[in-house]
Amino acid sequence: MTDISLNEARQVLQAAHEAALEAQTKMNIAVVDAGGNLKAFTRMDGAWLGSIDIAVKKARTARYFDMPTGDLGTLSQPGEPLFNIEVSNGGLITFPGGIPLLKDGVVVGAIGVSGSTVEDDHSVASAGAAAL
Repeated sequence: MTDISLNEARQVLQAAHEAALEAQTKMNIAVVDAGGNLKAFTRMDGAWLGSIDIAVKKARTARYFDMPTGDLGTLSQPGEPLFNIEVSNGGLITFPGGIPLLKDGVVVGAIGVSGSTVEDDHSVASAGAAAL
């Protein structure tokens, strides 16, 4: 299995952190490896404590299903094929802010961001993912 290295995880984290600073938001940023295990994490000064778990779960959710968490959220609405999936796997997050990380077309991990609006969370996660 191809996995994200610690150095690559730090690059992703740094790019997301810089994007959060530019957006003037306080974020929790988590990077998980290919197995969904926490590889790197930062909590910006003043970021919500409650968003720590959300950031990690967004990253894991994105890795478990290899899709952005916002896309999974669309599929998990009432009447959709994955309705109620968020109660599986010990709890998932199905709103934007989690993105799989690809290297040479292979998923090697994921990033999860929480601490602001879902739009900001997704934007910061996207900046992190683009760094890989």
